[in-house]
Amino acid sequence: MTTQHSPEQELDAFFGPRPAQPPPPQRLGMVVGGSLSRGLDVKLDPSTVIEGLAVGRYVVVRGQTGRRFFCIVTDVQLDALNPLIEKAPPDPADPFLARVYQGTAVFGRIHVAPMLVLHPGGGEPKPVKTIPAHFTPVHPASDEEVSLIFGREEDEGYFYVGDPLEMEGVHVALDLRRLVERSAGVFGKTGTGKTFLTRTLLAGLVRENVAVNLIFDMHNEYGWKSETEARQEIKGLRQLFHSQVSVFTLDEESSRRRGSRVDGVVRVGYDQIEPEDVDSLASLMALSDVQIGALYFLRRKLGSTWIARLLNESDPLGELEGALERGTIHGGTLGAIQRKLGMFRRFDFLCEQAPEDPIRQILDYLARGVNVVLEFGRYGNSLEAYLLVANYITRRIHAHYVRRKEAAQGGQGEEPRPLVITIEEAHKFLDPAIARHTIFGTIARELRKYNVTLLIVDQRPSGIDPEIMSQIGTRITCLLDDETDIRAVFAGISGAGALREVLARLDTRQQALIMGHAVPMPVVVKTRTYGTPEFYAALGTQEDEDPEAVLARGRALLRGEGLEEW
Repeated sequence: MTTQHSPEQELDAFFGPRPAQPPPPQRLGMVVGGSLSRGLDVKLDPSTVIEGLAVGRYVVVRGQTGRRFFCIVTDVQLDALNPLIEKAPPDPADPFLARVYQGTAVFGRIHVAPMLVLHPGGGEPKPVKTIPAHFTPVHPASDEEVSLIFGREEDEGYFYVGDPLEMEGVHVALDLRRLVERSAGVFGKTGTGKTFLTRTLLAGLVRENVAVNLIFDMHNEYGWKSETEARQEIKGLRQLFHSQVSVFTLDEESSRRRGSRVDGVVRVGYDQIEPEDVDSLASLMALSDVQIGALYFLRRKLGSTWIARLLNESDPLGELEGALERGTIHGGTLGAIQRKLGMFRRFDFLCEQAPEDPIRQILDYLARGVNVVLEFGRYGNSLEAYLLVANYITRRIHAHYVRRKEAAQGGQGEEPRPLVITIEEAHKFLDPAIARHTIFGTIARELRKYNVTLLIVDQRPSGIDPEIMSQIGTRITCLLDDETDIRAVFAGISGAGALREVLARLDTRQQALIMGHAVPMPVVVKTRTYGTPEFYAALGTQEDEDPEAVLARGRALLRGEGLEEW
């Protein structure tokens, strides 16, 4: 008598016994076609509600050999066995016939892109090099599988940034060490929550202490406090982390009016500014190539007082021309430079001689592992001031890091702590016409050669030099609707065709597509809500109150106020 074996037993006899696995969740459907390059077609089961599936959601295809193919949904479709059904659909007044058709004559389909594969023996997820067979079951991704792919938020150096779509409560953790290994970018059109997302990332970097941060706070949103669009006050990084974050300002009066606690006021002396610092403003100041060349000539001839003399109205133009008669500069060029440099008089943070060296102060904080936020106050509305100061400070800090890194390589000191520099309106620094003239273009191309990387925040990625865009290791993208910006974000990304549809379907707020160096595969997340009591508690700051707030509450208690709350 011949013994009958089930298909599963025959597969086990051929491939060997499969490792024991927990029972899979409810099945969504089965694979009915596809390819490695185009992705897989999945026919949904009659019990699967198609409205519960969204582009960007994760599913797992459980292969015959124990492999688990981790996939992302890239399209949702309706299909029918007989195309005539589309021409003559059932009468809506007869729900029975519609139920009969559902799942048999008509059904749902999804298209999924395989991203990674989990092998039965365990280990790291691997790139997909094959595909599962016909009729392989497809299931929703479980919490455990998401953690295997992205890591756990409890692990050192990982930080919870959001939940995958349609998987509320499942946490995606970002590997912050990989994030700071290369420059990163946060992109999205205005109003999509870039600033809140950037603030969340910076909070993670400070908490996990994987790098020290220098933040050029153009609109005063990262330091002491800020507001939501609903005028609800939220804590800045200084309130959350106290001694781990220091705030400097260019505009002391603005900081005082806003109640911002600052550790220092930045003043820049004219004698500290070099032609390279002005060169970065060439497009905004309409400086020609001849005039830029004249800046270097003036610096050589007049020394460190070159700007002060050009701006000094009591030093007549004729005297300067007389002093430069034997040079190669033309009088008209000199006059044009004087007029254009006159914009510096509007910036009160510029003076003939600064009382303290701001670079030394900032470097001292960074060397001690203290993160620095530089508020611009009213000067945040001046792009010229923002470009000048950010380029001025970054050039000198980068040069300091280069010296320390080279000394460490020669055995003459320790390596500098990794530094992340955050800049907004990044396309103004990294425009193709000026990127090679700014220190930010140099840093982006160096790939952390000297332990310095960028975190760029921008609503117009198409304005960034394509060569520099290709060096952005991790791209965190909120909704974009401009086609040139979308192309710029996906430049150099494999599988960009499938991901474009995912990006186009993002909500206008609090959703982002993360792809690149810091994540093993692209992921669409509903980002964490910054500024809630739960967020503060998760950072461990609920009990870590500002000492001045504690003293104020103590004084109120001595006056007999707030006893019920106590």
